[in-house]
Amino acid sequence: MIVVLLGPPGSGKGTQGERVAAALGVPKISTGDVLRAAAKAATPLGLEAKGYMDRGDLVPDPVILGIMKEALSAPEQAKGVVLDGVVRTVPQAEGLARVAAEIGKRVDVVLLFGIADEELVARLSSRTTCGACQTPFAGRQPGETHAECTATPKGTLVRRADDEPESIRNRLRVYKAQTEPVVAWYRASGGNIVAIDASGTFAEVEARALRAVGR
Repeated sequence: MIVVLLGPPGSGKGTQGERVAAALGVPKISTGDVLRAAAKAATPLGLEAKGYMDRGDLVPDPVILGIMKEALSAPEQAKGVVLDGVVRTVPQAEGLARVAAEIGKRVDVVLLFGIADEELVARLSSRTTCGACQTPFAGRQPGETHAECTATPKGTLVRRADDEPESIRNRLRVYKAQTEPVVAWYRASGGNIVAIDASGTFAEVEARALRAVGR
């Protein structure tokens, strides 16, 4: 079974994808995973991708899809795979469908994690980091002191620039602009899209995700 994960930043799709992969007994991989593995293995496509990455350039879709085809053909993925962050645009969705078909496979289900924008903003903007030791925290405000910090002086909690509320809202706008056409493409293509309510507790979201893949 090939499962594609879609969802905005902070929706928990990566963490829930790990649980789905474990329940199905298959690996969870991302674009970064396959690019790094191919580069390390020094395959022709891996070396080509490494060249782009070493220059700080984006790896073109044809190279990514070629590496993804190799990964999907590997024995470790014989039973299937959960793909996180592999499909972000319509050309990537089309390319994945094409390379999967070339090796006799298909995307079986797309899990679309959804949550209200303001709930995501509140969730992500509550993340802070100790400026002294980089310990992460959730639910604490910038300016508070990390009393447990052993550094001298005690660390002050700070919020990363990309976790500022307006930055998060911009990331959500970018996500929607890219992903809504992808969802429309899957629906038009007869894809099996299952909407997952990503609000609530971890256990509640996990139960919804597992039901979506028959577990």
